[in-house]
Amino acid sequence: MEALLSSVCQKSHFLGSSWKSSYQVFAEALKWCAAISDASLGKSLHSHVVKQGHTSCLFVSKALLNMYAKCRAFDDCHKVFDEMPDRDAVAWNILLSGFSSSRDHDSEVTRLFNAFRAAIAGLSENKLMEDALDVFREMIESSVFPNYATIVNILPVCSALGASIGYLLGKEIHGYVLRRAELGGEVSVVNALVSLYLRIGLLREAECLFNRMEYRDLVSWNSMIAGCALNGEWWKALGIFRDLICTEMTGVDSVTVISVLPVCSQLGDLLKGKEIHCYVLRRPALLEDTSIGNALINFYAKCYFIEAAFGTFSSIPRKDLISWNTMLDAFGVNLFESEFVELLHWMFSDKVKPDAVTILTVVQFCAALLRLRNVKETHGFSLKSGVLHSRSEPTLGNALLDAYAKCGNMNYAEKMFESLSGKRNVVTCNSIISGYLTHGSHVEANMIFERMSERDLTTWNLMVRGYAQNEHPIEAIDLFHELHYHGIRPDSVTIMSLLSVSTQMASVRLLRQCHGYIIRACFEDAHLIAALLDSYSKCGSINCSYKLYCSSLQKDLVLFTAMVGGFATHGMGKEAISIFDDMLEHGVKPDHVVITAVLSACRHAGLINEGVKVFNSINRVHRMAPSMEQYACVVDLLARGGRIEEAFSFLNQMPVEANGNIWGSLLGACKTHHDVDTGHVVADQLLKVENSDIGNYVVLSNLYAADARWDDVLEMRRMMKTRDMKKPAGCSWIEVGKRKDVFVAGDFSHPERSRIYGVLSQLNKQIKDLFETHLV
Repeated sequence: MEALLSSVCQKSHFLGSSWKSSYQVFAEALKWCAAISDASLGKSLHSHVVKQGHTSCLFVSKALLNMYAKCRAFDDCHKVFDEMPDRDAVAWNILLSGFSSSRDHDSEVTRLFNAFRAAIAGLSENKLMEDALDVFREMIESSVFPNYATIVNILPVCSALGASIGYLLGKEIHGYVLRRAELGGEVSVVNALVSLYLRIGLLREAECLFNRMEYRDLVSWNSMIAGCALNGEWWKALGIFRDLICTEMTGVDSVTVISVLPVCSQLGDLLKGKEIHCYVLRRPALLEDTSIGNALINFYAKCYFIEAAFGTFSSIPRKDLISWNTMLDAFGVNLFESEFVELLHWMFSDKVKPDAVTILTVVQFCAALLRLRNVKETHGFSLKSGVLHSRSEPTLGNALLDAYAKCGNMNYAEKMFESLSGKRNVVTCNSIISGYLTHGSHVEANMIFERMSERDLTTWNLMVRGYAQNEHPIEAIDLFHELHYHGIRPDSVTIMSLLSVSTQMASVRLLRQCHGYIIRACFEDAHLIAALLDSYSKCGSINCSYKLYCSSLQKDLVLFTAMVGGFATHGMGKEAISIFDDMLEHGVKPDHVVITAVLSACRHAGLINEGVKVFNSINRVHRMAPSMEQYACVVDLLARGGRIEEAFSFLNQMPVEANGNIWGSLLGACKTHHDVDTGHVVADQLLKVENSDIGNYVVLSNLYAADARWDDVLEMRRMMKTRDMKKPAGCSWIEVGKRKDVFVAGDFSHPERSRIYGVLSQLNKQIKDLFETHLV
């Protein structure tokens, strides 16, 4: 710094009376300070400017103004501006651009928006955005007319203030532009207006402006493509890109490619993305751009074409850290374990220093594989390398906490939670709550929940789902009511948890309330509709399930599976097969879950031939290997139909070894059809495979009793007593009004048991009288 000052001073002294050259020396030095953002060096040069009396020079004043603006020293910037004897449009634009392009404004948009509202109300709060608007207002009121650069600098400030305020201010500035013909003809001004409307979600206004432009540059096209993508108009963005390619322009740049590739990945249009890749390959300037290579890696990864993503990564001539992180994330998300580890070794061998994003990717990958040891190793590396330190953002700490919780080490998770005491946010608390609930620690989770000063919808959903999954339905409903009390609008995740609660309580009333909310909230989540359908069938309302199925316009595999499973549960085999056939006609490829549901429906309904036909189609038509559960369904299907020998033969010919469930189902059929000899053989095999299930002993005991083999019955009971086996009592329940009544086998504790048994006695008498009448 001293060398620079000495050089400037000597050169200024040597030039003597050549004031113009002396000014240029100071201006160049100040420009260099602005480039490296060194405000202290700039202030030292400022002091030399004052000493040598050059502050009256507009050329040097603008250089000082620019230096302070680029260094974000806004107070000094204001002072220089206020002391300028003459302010032209360039000086105003430098001051305005300094405020509007501040790196701090993105993270302070909400705070600045509130400050601007306060300023409108007459309060005085000096914030960067408000200052930029004040400068613009002063410029309008002065004799200096804003030029195109002024408008281009102030419009991003409007969009950053939010949709409502941004719209009002943007319209005012747009009107000013229309009144100044020379501004309305500037492409950069129209581009800035288009960008403003797109950022605040006014796509139609942006399109109108874009379509009326007499001349469009590449920035115009890029703004529209990126803006449509930002507003979720994927097809429209792709159409604009197609129009751009068809114009007479020389070609696209890296911004165009980087804007359109995410559109292709959102649409799942692999072919269009490949065409863009081919376009890049034919243009060396684009091919050498590392950012385009990174965007291509991300595109292929989002389309699950990992091989192409790695090929693109390997072909990038100058890989940056983003390239490595993007490829690692692609392998990690898709759980390509060996490839992930090899790439990480390659990264270290190339001496590429990992950053927080790299460590975050590794932690999430280890957590997905439940590798506690690797999580600890990554944690240690992040501490040694300084990536995880006391002043860092809590994102990595939150990820480590979540990883420890997922890996089952709540001790380490709690320590991470304590270490983040000064930097905890909602995500931190959500992670520890999720860990506690996963391990059934409801008390600890509720303690964290109660202490949270800020909660988001994810927090409430975690608590409701946690109670639902751990069969605490009353607590889940109470928490849902509390959520409503705080004015929080439930989403599809919340309702999904409540559906689980409804099935646990067999509450059709609660289920219908959830259904009503889904309709009013216009939720179109196919998985939510399938869950609702499944809940209706589990609560006994199969007609409601079928009506919901018929009213669903978009039927996917999940919905078909839910409907087939519902009919299977209610023993409606033919209806289940009809739905399965309907699915095949729609061109939906079945998976093992839906085929198992169909086989189960055939088993309950006794549709032997239909079930065997479905089973044979697994390999012959759908090209899948049958699962153990499907083999069990066929054995049970044949056995229930009295075809014991055929079932036994089928079991022995299976390519996989039968488990206890298959032998058990066959034993139950032997008991039903009084096939004691086969049952004895099956029982011997069953007890070899599984000797801890009391149900098997009960079935075998009943089988022996049916054949009057009382010694064997006593032996079975002795074995059950020796091994201290007890069969759990049967339980059923019914909801009447708003009350749920539970009945357990052999339990006489119900308060209205006298009335219940009285009604049952009357029903029995009526049935007996009706039967005797028919006999006569």
